[in-house]
Amino acid sequence: MKILIGTDAWTPQVNGVVRSLESLRQNVEKMGHEIDFITPKQFVSFPMPTYPEISLALASSYSIRKYIDKAYDHVHISTEGPIGLSLRSVCIKDNRRFTTSYHTRFPEYINARFRIPVSMSYAALRRFHNAGSGTMVSTESISNELQHRGFRRLFRWSRGVDHKIFSPEKAIDLGLPKPIFLYVGRLAVEKNIEAFLKLNLPGTKVVVGEGPAKSRLQTLFPDVKFMGLKIGAELASIYASSDVFVFPSLTDTFGMVLLEAIACGCPVAAYPVMGPVDVIGNSGAGVLDENLEYAALSALRVPRTAPRDHALTYTWEKSAEQFLDNVVLAKNNITSKTVNQSRLVLS
Repeated sequence: MKILIGTDAWTPQVNGVVRSLESLRQNVEKMGHEIDFITPKQFVSFPMPTYPEISLALASSYSIRKYIDKAYDHVHISTEGPIGLSLRSVCIKDNRRFTTSYHTRFPEYINARFRIPVSMSYAALRRFHNAGSGTMVSTESISNELQHRGFRRLFRWSRGVDHKIFSPEKAIDLGLPKPIFLYVGRLAVEKNIEAFLKLNLPGTKVVVGEGPAKSRLQTLFPDVKFMGLKIGAELASIYASSDVFVFPSLTDTFGMVLLEAIACGCPVAAYPVMGPVDVIGNSGAGVLDENLEYAALSALRVPRTAPRDHALTYTWEKSAEQFLDNVVLAKNNITSKTVNQSRLVLS
């Protein structure tokens, strides 16, 4: 099968969407299939206002069309940006089936920044996604929420983690007072990072990542160790060397960093909300509580074998298989009710 994926999120961005797509291609190609991408690198682009690290492509329907002249068996639209919008328009005009992904709770993010009502943003997203043959979502929680908001034909597409790169064996001495409480991710208002940094915790708070809120957070919390952007083995060493991974977000649909942390044996402390509930839940890999300070201190007592054991249940191979199963279901116009009952959809 030959698949075309359009995405507005691509390298050099470092985020869960990019990592998911790169891992998807690698594993799908091992199974004998082919994936091509349409990305901002193929167009003139400009920095996104308030998020300069994100490039917005000047991708019209006319410029997109030349990339789908090949004989693709399926088209998947990963994001709702300029590339996604133009690719959607071409597919509809050509009466071509396509699927979409819902990665990010943009309505909540936009509301946090610009106070635009979430109902308006969800109406636009619902129109975008319902035009396709199905929308892939990462967890049961987000599936239930979107279904309640009128989204149709929802498919489950979970994620994985590289257990070789992210491993407890990568632990080193960070030279910081312990215990070490770690946050990894984009430094932006919607990530609710201040809820973590304001906690009264012993030892050291460490923050890894970049984003528009960095300078403000550094000014407000001078005792916090800000390490900047880290990836790969260097990031794995920080996870494995920390005592608790604190995830304060209230809006993430999944949280790839949760899998990376527990794969390194680092227990999670988080609120009992979408994302942590689905990834961590009652697995014993961390502590979820409305009192984040209590969760962080309690997570210190979690045996480090428990997070690693739970992480081993998430693989990129399973994720790729699930994506391909969803494509088959969508191409055959299977309804969302049948999808929820299908053995093809992995939990």
